[in-house]
Amino acid sequence: MITEKKRKIYNAAAELFVEKGYGSASMRELADKVGLEPSSLYSHIRSKDEILSSICTRAADYFVDGIRTIYKSDKDAICKLDAIISLHLEAAYTSFSSVVVFNDEWKHLQGDVLVDFLTKRKLYEQYLLKIIKQGIDDNKIKKLNPRFILFTFLSSIKWIYHWYSPSKKINKKALEREVKEMVIRGLGK
Repeated sequence: MITEKKRKIYNAAAELFVEKGYGSASMRELADKVGLEPSSLYSHIRSKDEILSSICTRAADYFVDGIRTIYKSDKDAICKLDAIISLHLEAAYTSFSSVVVFNDEWKHLQGDVLVDFLTKRKLYEQYLLKIIKQGIDDNKIKKLNPRFILFTFLSSIKWIYHWYSPSKKINKKALEREVKEMVIRGLGK
């Protein structure tokens, strides 16, 4: 269970990592951002690595849990892809900085945390690939190379985190509709 103070630290760290990059962000800057002395910050967290690990692990769990649920549903592949886009947009709307850190800063993870992260990422891709293959087999998705579809689909979603920002005045429903139209229409038959 994460305390409210730790949640505040993680959120501020995610914002700082987006702003400056993980490698350039300092613990002193983080302490200033959350209104603590640097020494007090360490009573809540052990290190910058711990923060990055937590942010990336929680986001990876969110996406794996989400796609597992979508995969197990009895919907057709197009509806599942639709739900996956909604999953990613919801993450952008509710945890923007954390998702950007998850996408861009995971390369700084080390040891077992990195191995676990990459395992979860591979599991996510396997679920998505199965959905794509299901759609091809059911004649709902064009007969293209499934791995090409997988990485094109993921790239189409990933750009959202670099373009969208909570400060933009965007109609979320309209954005979701437009993203789904662009991505899914290109795949459907």
